[in-house]
Amino acid sequence: MTQGSQSFGSGGEGGVVLTADAIAAELGGELLGDPLTEVHGIAPLDRAGSAELSFLASPKYAPLLAGSQAGVVLVTPELSQSPGATRARIVVPKPHDALLALIPRFYRPARHETGIHRTVEIGIGTGIGTGVTIGPFAVIGAGAQIGDGTIIDAHAVIGAGVRIGNDCHLFAGTTAYSGTVIGDRVVVHSGARLGSDGFGYVFRDGRHEKIPHVGRCVIGDDVEIGANTTIDRGSIDETVIGSGTKIDNLVHIAHNCRIGRLCLIMAQVGIAGSARVEDGCIIAGQVGISGHHTIGKGATIAAQAGVFGDIPNGQTWSGYPARPHKESLRAHAALFKLAPLVRRIERMLDGDRGSSDKNR
Repeated sequence: MTQGSQSFGSGGEGGVVLTADAIAAELGGELLGDPLTEVHGIAPLDRAGSAELSFLASPKYAPLLAGSQAGVVLVTPELSQSPGATRARIVVPKPHDALLALIPRFYRPARHETGIHRTVEIGIGTGIGTGVTIGPFAVIGAGAQIGDGTIIDAHAVIGAGVRIGNDCHLFAGTTAYSGTVIGDRVVVHSGARLGSDGFGYVFRDGRHEKIPHVGRCVIGDDVEIGANTTIDRGSIDETVIGSGTKIDNLVHIAHNCRIGRLCLIMAQVGIAGSARVEDGCIIAGQVGISGHHTIGKGATIAAQAGVFGDIPNGQTWSGYPARPHKESLRAHAALFKLAPLVRRIERMLDGDRGSSDKNR
């Protein structure tokens, strides 16, 4: 194969083989080493083989390069001379970003044939755009609207009157209840449930009486919703997910919540009813947020924090109950000192008791 060429023979999932100099040219990086080194896939430094591409972006992982078998490594200028026997290195300012640009070259998404499977159930009054794909045994409720280029996989259920924008992808087994509105370019992974009733009851006449939920669940543009995540509809208000927000697997967002734009919400987060999460927030795994509180714009909440009050704009909070991160660290440090302190006090008390016994 000639320098800089591509082969569509025995490559990765996409069947693509790239040479080091072709990668360097595409990324605008500086090539160090053999320009003809070929790679057909991507792997971590410690598991990459001689025909795979890897990356090094942090000094923390520099020791892994010494033993790596990777054929080509994307590396920052600061780490470009780190010890290692890789055949070629490509120096780029941000290896992570460069890797994102290359992944689609090696691992191409599965192609979908446009059309509606013969087993699909479609209600009356639906509107289906051009270039739509609907897989086996999906159910489309009466009056639903599906935008151009959208893919709905097998066994998905789209409720009556649901509106789905253009170029969305609802994976197998997803459900959008009536009252759900989905913007453009939204990805919903398998098992997600959008627009289910919130958990609202009034204790009356000796029983828990259900509060009717008649609000909507509104998903903005460019949102991604992870597998088995649930987002409730509003009671009389709306539950809203802002454009560009990304939600991980196994997240629960309760009724009347409003999540801002460009937020990141990690796995197993629970957000109680009527909470507000403003634009650009990061909520790490297993955080719990109690209802009717506001997380300020650009705030970060560390993993497993329990939030029982408002958080100001731009601050990082952690711990249980959540508090400013430095304050939380000091509290934990003090707690760790408590056991040795108690033991010292116990020894002092034992000594005082012994002295008293001798004086009797």
